[in-house]
Amino acid sequence: MNGQAELAGSNQNRVYVSRIGDCELVVTWIFNAPPSLVYRAWSQPDLFQLWWVPKSASGVSLVSCAMDVRTGGKYRLEFGAGGSDTMAFYGKYLDVTPNERIVWTNDEGGEGAVTTVSFSDQGDKTLLSFHEVYPSKETLEKAMLGSASALPEQLEQLAALLSINAG
Repeated sequence: MNGQAELAGSNQNRVYVSRIGDCELVVTWIFNAPPSLVYRAWSQPDLFQLWWVPKSASGVSLVSCAMDVRTGGKYRLEFGAGGSDTMAFYGKYLDVTPNERIVWTNDEGGEGAVTTVSFSDQGDKTLLSFHEVYPSKETLEKAMLGSASALPEQLEQLAALLSINAG
């Protein structure tokens, strides 16, 4: 199934969510900030923690964020929902080019996706492309109902953070 949906965002930004074939998801967004600032928000744990958890996920927090954003580095994100139990997401960085691209694995499940985030310079703006390749149609369908459905809200939160830091 191929398809594209356009969802409105703030500041006349638009988020585009596209499915390519049975196993790929692409989300794009234009930020009113230079690539170096957008990249920092994806690669520095103190900034990443400010926008990654959707505000609509009430009670959920990012209780631990370890990110070694370099080719060969690893990450581990632990989420909690008020109790002592946490859920961990982790993987490794396959390719990192500062201010241009971050590629990582999602290793917490048996069938994790490979994610690529690209930062394209558009003058004083950045075109962000978030591309995930899943091992099967079923894993993409599951993601579309879960984590991928939160991406527009997360990118909206990132845009708000960047507007504060770009000013």
